[in-house]
Order: sequence, then structure tokens, then C-alpha cells
Amino acid sequence: MEKLLIAVTNHAALGTGGKKTGLWLRELTDFYHEVKNDFEVDIISTSRKRVPLDPRSLMAVLTNKKTRAYYMNDELMDKIKNPFVPEDIDAQDYAAIYFAGGHGTMWDFPDNSELQEITKTIYENGGMVLAVCHGPSGLQNVKLSDGRYLLSGHVVTGFSDKEEKLMGLYKHIPFSLEQALKDRGTLYKQSTFPMAACVLQSGRLITGQNPASTKGVAQKFLEQWPELKKEQAKHEQEA
Repeated sequence: MEKLLIAVTNHAALGTGGKKTGLWLRELTDFYHEVKNDFEVDIISTSRKRVPLDPRSLMAVLTNKKTRAYYMNDELMDKIKNPFVPEDIDAQDYAAIYFAGGHGTMWDFPDNSELQEITKTIYENGGMVLAVCHGPSGLQNVKLSDGRYLLSGHVVTGFSDKEEKLMGLYKHIPFSLEQALKDRGTLYKQSTFPMAACVLQSGRLITGQNPASTKGVAQKFLEQWPELKKEQAKHEQEA
């Protein structure tokens, strides 16, 4: 079975006001639910510490049976309690990397050079790069071997300024993700209505705007990966 890597935040504080944040739970569980039968999944974080869960995202444990089942799943939760860190893994082993969101990513993803190197290796090996909500913050500074930004020239999405303001959190974040993505030479798109699903594919890059987009990102990946492998095999035969 091929392997897939999920990157999650390990940052628990939102701004300087003492608000708590972390991983948005359903951006892990909804994605995991879609891919678990096709891929062996490893979870990587920026620290070996137990991954913090955004308290607001835990409401889904009470309201969504699927989320609750995974929250009670020892196998998955053990991966959260004891995540891998970059030095534990070999990027050559993975078909794709998926950056889950949650506001915590805004602090520990953008400047993590080890995650950037892993992402570059997977992408340049012909793998796919996926991200949802605030997860694209982990992609904004990834550079390829030729010095270009990975995101440059791609059509992408991510949590929008409108959505930040709607949640009342715009003043608590360290930067505008929407603007940061635009600054990397991307064509940034968003849904007509805040919090509505928006999933975009641009080559071997798939991004989702918000939590509602998580399932769509996973399904788009599962749809495209077999086709991509066929193309790669064809090119190898012709070479």
C-alpha cells in the first residue's frame, strides 16, 4: 500500500490574548476517512508533543457521529498523541503530503524548513501536494530546486480574509493567508459565500478553502492520483 503523509500543527496559542487554537479536528478526520483504505497514513508535526486540538473544532465530536468515532479511535488518536517529526521520516517513501489546517499552522508551518524540504522532495518525485483551510500556510515558502516558489503560477485557495473577519479572528492572526498566497504569484480564488466549499486543482497541487472543503480535497486526490500514475508510467515507457 502506498504511503501518505499528513502534516498537522503543534501550536496551541492564538495571538497574544491567551486564546487556544491548534489542529481543526475534522480537517484531519474527514480527510483520513476518505484515504485510509487506499493509503497507509502517517502524521507528522513540528514537535513530538501531543498535537493540540482547537477547542472550537471539538464541537463536532458532539454533533457528528463520524467525527466522534474517529475521536474515540485509539489508532488514529495515538498518531496525534505521538506524532512523527521531520527527522523520523524519509520523504522518498510518500506519494503525497496533505497539510491540515487550524489557526495554529499560521505560527509553526510557514518557516519550518524541514517540512518545506519534505514537500519539495515529494513534489519533485512526481507526488501530489494537498492543503486545506490554513494548511496552505505550510506551502507559501516552499521553494523548488530551481529556486521558484512551489505555488508560483498555480491557482489556489485557502482560508479567506472574509472568513477570518466573520470568525472575529482577523486581528489575532500573524498575517493574512489570502494575501500571502497572492504574494507568491498565485491566482487566488474563493467561494462566493464564506464557509462554503471550494476545492481547486492546479497540476499536482490541490487546495481547499475551509473545513467544508476537506472531503472534496481528499476525493479530488483519490480521483486524480491513479490518472497521474498512468501518465507517469506511460512517460517512463516512452523514455
